[in-house]
Amino acid sequence: MCLLQKLLAVVGLILGLVAASAVASPTNRTAGIDYALLNNPQPTDSGLGKKVEVTEFFGYFCPHCNALEPALEEWIAKQGDKIVFKRVPVDFGDPNADPKKSPYVAQKKLYYTLEVMGKIPEMHKKVFNAIHVQRQNLNNEAIVIDFAVKQGLDKAKFLEIYNSFAVQTKVTHASQLQITYKVDGVPMLVVDGRYVTSPSMVGANPSASKTDAELFRSTLQVMDGLIAKAAACKK
Repeated sequence: MCLLQKLLAVVGLILGLVAASAVASPTNRTAGIDYALLNNPQPTDSGLGKKVEVTEFFGYFCPHCNALEPALEEWIAKQGDKIVFKRVPVDFGDPNADPKKSPYVAQKKLYYTLEVMGKIPEMHKKVFNAIHVQRQNLNNEAIVIDFAVKQGLDKAKFLEIYNSFAVQTKVTHASQLQITYKVDGVPMLVVDGRYVTSPSMVGANPSASKTDAELFRSTLQVMDGLIAKAAACKK
């Protein structure tokens, strides 16, 4: 092989390695595979400044949401003031079902009641633990209220907020967001009202790792890339 051919071969090898490295980079993900672009981007809060809005659609009933929660909480803490994080509980139940007997409605109201009371940091993991570890059926209003009281929450205050217009408004708004974003499975993560990803989406990539821990880590790496994209548009 002549010198020129050797040089071309080396250059070609280097370029190939660089390209492969770029493809494998956690922040260089592919639209339509690791994440999706919304056809109709949704407005985010106008007062965010350079912060990026991140929304998790979730359900207390969902084992995958429960499994993701520790990694997600750690990831949120690492973001610092780069993001504003929101949760939206979903409802996949019968719209004609009695709200007092619907596990979806009862759990949505539970989340928003805890939010209004400022108890999410204290109680969010406890609700997941009650359902998925202790196997408690928080599947109707009476059981949810009993659970809250057993956690030391004031019953009268809890009921006042649980049945308030403010909580009902939040529940209705959550249902509207679920329709707007076409949420058909959870957990689902939205960045800046434009980018959508989820462990199931990332896991569908043939090259994705399949263990939960690796899949969650890969999903949050996708989120890092999406936040970088969104933040770049705010400069």
